[in-house]
Amino acid sequence: MKQGIHPDYHLINVKMTDGTVFQTKTTWGKEGDQMALDIDPLAHPAWTGGSAKLMDTGGRVSKFKNKYAGLGF
Repeated sequence: MKQGIHPDYHLINVKMTDGTVFQTKTTWGKEGDQMALDIDPLAHPAWTGGSAKLMDTGGRVSKFKNKYAGLGF
């Protein structure tokens, strides 16, 4: 392995949206820096099971469904 070409791998603190902090290793920032998350698994609907709603603005979804209706999806 070549020397001097790899980024520094160090510990940082990650602050979740609820205020809890955990340590992880990363190449982001410097040793001991803190990363504050705006969206994390505690708040994002993809991880919390929130329902996504499909908005049909100007009939675009209906137009798409009609255009590709015969393809057998």
